[in-house]
Amino acid sequence: MSKKQNSIHFIIEGALIAAAYVGLTMISNLLNLAFGPIQLRISEALTVLPVFTPAAIPGLAIGCFISNIVSTIGPIDMVFGTAATLAAAALTYLLRKICVKGLPLLSVLSPVVLNAIVIGIEIDLFFLPEGADLWGFVSSA
Repeated sequence: MSKKQNSIHFIIEGALIAAAYVGLTMISNLLNLAFGPIQLRISEALTVLPVFTPAAIPGLAIGCFISNIVSTIGPIDMVFGTAATLAAAALTYLLRKICVKGLPLLSVLSPVVLNAIVIGIEIDLFFLPEGADLWGFVSSA
């Protein structure tokens, strides 16, 4: 395969992954699960794809960005949610060869950890009542 064909293949693969991410997120949105303080995005199952192809890194990031356009917190989720997905996808790809009993467990866990941290901070800042912390306790200040 020529370099040009490789580039086209990479772009198409990434675009298909982005489209799948958006489509699956919109299904989650129809069920009121994609945005807000409790999120269960079907599309997050795709975060394992960088283990298999580097085209998933921009594909997941672009798909997340497009999906977050309709987020309840808008531009903040477009920036920070997309950044978390991009970082998680890159980390998943970089850790793919580190295996535990033949499985790339560190790779698969990186999106979970990064999204838990970033989305947790977003929820703390934008969804919890003023004076409450991430754990739901009201501060004494």
